[in-house]
Amino acid sequence: MKPAAEEKVSHEVVPESILPSESITKAPKVSKQGRTREEKAAMKRARKEAMREATLLAKKPRGPFGRLLRRARQSPDKITFGMALVALGVVYGDIGTSPLYMSQTFLTGQGGLENTNRPAVLGMLSLVFWSITLITTVKYVLIAMRIDNKGEGGIFALYSLVRRRARWLVIPAMLGGAAFLADSVLTPAVSISSAVEGLKTLPMLKSVFSDNENLTLMITVVVILVLFSVQSRGTERIGKVFGITVMIWFGFLAIAGIVNLNNDWSVFAALNPWYGVQFLFSHNNVAGLAIMGTVFLSTTGAEALYSDMGHVGRGNIYATWPFIKVALVLNYFGQGAWMLRNQNNKELHGVANLNPFFQMLNPSVRYAAVVLSVAAGVIASQALITGAFTMVSEATGLNWMPHLQVRYPARTRGQLYIPVVNLVLCSATLIVLALFRDSEHIAAAYGLALTITMITTTVLLAVYIWFKHRHVLAIIFTTVFLAIQTLFFLASMSKFLHGGWFTMLLTIAILFVMYTWDEGTRVERSQRRHMNPKEFIPALDMLHKDFRIPYFADNLVYLTSDTEMGRLDTDIFFSIFADHPKRARAWWSVSVQTTDDPFTREYSVENFDTSYMYRVKIRLGFKVDPNVATYLHQIMHELIDSGELPKQTSLYPKVDEDPQIGTIKYVLVHKALMPESKITTSGAISLQVKYAIRHVAGSPVKWFGLAPYNPLIEFQPLFVSTRPVPRLKRIALRRSRHHSSTIWRTPKE
Repeated sequence: MKPAAEEKVSHEVVPESILPSESITKAPKVSKQGRTREEKAAMKRARKEAMREATLLAKKPRGPFGRLLRRARQSPDKITFGMALVALGVVYGDIGTSPLYMSQTFLTGQGGLENTNRPAVLGMLSLVFWSITLITTVKYVLIAMRIDNKGEGGIFALYSLVRRRARWLVIPAMLGGAAFLADSVLTPAVSISSAVEGLKTLPMLKSVFSDNENLTLMITVVVILVLFSVQSRGTERIGKVFGITVMIWFGFLAIAGIVNLNNDWSVFAALNPWYGVQFLFSHNNVAGLAIMGTVFLSTTGAEALYSDMGHVGRGNIYATWPFIKVALVLNYFGQGAWMLRNQNNKELHGVANLNPFFQMLNPSVRYAAVVLSVAAGVIASQALITGAFTMVSEATGLNWMPHLQVRYPARTRGQLYIPVVNLVLCSATLIVLALFRDSEHIAAAYGLALTITMITTTVLLAVYIWFKHRHVLAIIFTTVFLAIQTLFFLASMSKFLHGGWFTMLLTIAILFVMYTWDEGTRVERSQRRHMNPKEFIPALDMLHKDFRIPYFADNLVYLTSDTEMGRLDTDIFFSIFADHPKRARAWWSVSVQTTDDPFTREYSVENFDTSYMYRVKIRLGFKVDPNVATYLHQIMHELIDSGELPKQTSLYPKVDEDPQIGTIKYVLVHKALMPESKITTSGAISLQVKYAIRHVAGSPVKWFGLAPYNPLIEFQPLFVSTRPVPRLKRIALRRSRHHSSTIWRTPKE
C-alpha cells in the first residue's frame, strides 16, 4: 500500500506553471548550434593548415635543403615561420636586454673606464662568451630542452618526470620554482626602468629629466601598467607583434656591434677561455669574485627560455637561437672594442653610470636605440610573465598552489592567462619600483634568486640523466654546471644587503605558500574516503522513500574533484545525512575534467540502476567556458527524454527559467580542522594556511559559473584521528532542607 501522504499528493490537482512568459534573468541556455563561431573559425584555420601541410609534403623535395625542410616539417620539433616569430617575441626578451646594463655594471665594478685595461676587457668578454655558451646553449638549449613533459619545459615540468625517484626532490623543485617566480617580479622592474632611463642620455631631453627626478619612474609605471593590462589578449597575438620588434632589436644589436668593432677583430681573442680564467684570478679584476655576478647578467634569460618552451615549441627555439647568440656576441664584443678604444678618453673619465651600450652609438642613432631598448624591456618582461603563468599552472597540477581561474586566449593550451597571477605580479612589480625607484638599486636584487633556480634545475636534470643510465654524463654534467652556478650564486650573494634581501624574502614567501599547500593537501588526501554503491545506495534509497521528510530540493547537485564514476565521496554522503537529512528527488555528483583539445564537450552518466542517484563526468576543452549550470540542464533534459530521470516540473519562478526541470540546489563542500584533531603542529598550520589562501584566491563558485544560483557552501570536519578525551567525574548532588540552594560535594564528602 502507498503511504497516506503519497496517496494524498497523487490525488491533488497539480497547478500549471506560473513562470513569466518573457525572460527576466537572461540565464544562459544551451545553443542548438553544435559549435560557436570561434570554434568554426578555428576548425576552418586548422583545415587550411592541414591542407597546406599535406600539399607541401606531397611535393617531391628538391636537393638537400628540400629534404631537410621536409624532415623538419615531419618532426615532432616542427618549425613554422609564424611560431618562430612568436618564439622571438615571447622567449628572448629577457636575455636580449642584458647588453643594456651588463657592461655598465662591469665598468662600475672596475672603478670606471679609466681603470679598465685590455686584459680586463678581454677577460670579461671571455667569461661572458663561455657563460652564454655553457649555460644557455649547452645546458638549456642542447640538454634541458630535450627533456620535456608533454612538450612543456621548466623546473616543475622537469620535477614531474623525476618525482617518483626520490621524495627529497620536492625540495629543489619547490625552491627553484619559488625563486623563479620571485625573479619574475623583478624582471619587469629592472628591464623597463633601465630602458626608460636611456632617455636621460638624449641631448634634447637631458634638461627635462634633470628638472624632474621622478619622471623616469612615472614613465616606467605607465609602461608596466599597460603591459600587464594586455596580458588577457594572449601571448600568441602579443608574440607576433613582439617577434617583429625582437627581430629588429637583435639585428640592431648585431649591426651596432659590428660597426664598433671598427675592423679591430683582435677582441675575438677573448674566445680563448684562458683569458677569462686568468682575469678572474688576476690583479686586474678589481671586483674580485663579484665579477661573476656581473657576468651572470648575460645569462639571465636562459631559465625563461626553458619555461616558455611549451608556448612556442622546441623546434622554433632551435631555429632561432643561433641568430640570437650571434647578435649578442657581436654586440658584447663591439662594446668591448669601444671600451679599449676609449680607455684613455679623459672626457669619459669620472662619468657616473657610464653605459657603453648608448655611448658607443652615434648621437643621431641613439634616439632609435632608446625606443628599441624600451620595446626590448617590455619584451623581457613579457618573457618572464608568460613563464610565470606556465609555472603557476604546473604548480597547480602538482597541488602546490590553489586552483586558479585559467583562461586560454589562443589556439594552443600552452598559451594561457591567469588573472590572479597577473594582478599579483603587477602589484608586486609596482611595490619594487616604489621601494628601489631606479634600475641601479633594483639591479642589486636582480639575478640572485635566479641563480638558485639554475642550481636546482641542474640537480633535477642530473637525476633524470642518471636514471636514464647515463651515469658518466650525469657526473660530468653535475660537476661542471654546479661548479659554475655555485660560483654565480656566491658572487650574487654580495648583493644581498644592497637589495638581494628583497628577492630572497619573496622566494621564502612563495616557498611557504607551496610547502604549506602541499602539506595541507597531503593531510587531506590521507583522510579522504570513498564509498562503493553497496555502501551508499541502501541509505539513499531509504531517504528517498521517507515521505515524512520534506524535499530539501528537487535536485541536489554536488561539485567534486573525484573523476571516478563508480564511487561516491564520503563528503557528499555525510553532507546528505548530516544534521537534518537532505531529501531530494535526485542527488547528483558532478565532476568537470579539462581536456587538451580546445573545444571538447562530452559527458558521461552513471545512475547505479536507480532513478535518484546520478554520477556525472563532464569533459570540456580548455577553451570552453565551464558553465556547469547550463550544461547540467541539457543533461537533465536528455535523461528525462530517455526515461532515465523521472519527469520534473517547476511551478514557481526561478533563476534558470526552466519549467521542465525542478528546483536545483548546488552544494560545495569545504574541509575544516577540528580542535581535537590529533595532528602535528606543522600539519595543523599547513591546513590553516591552505584554507586561508583558498579564501583569498577566490571561490570555486565563480570558476563553475554558479554565482547566480546562490550555491550552498558547507564546511565539514576533516576526520583526522582525534586525541582521547579524559573521562568526566560524577559528583553527588546534595540539596538543602528548603531546596533553596544546592550544594555540590564529591562522593567522599
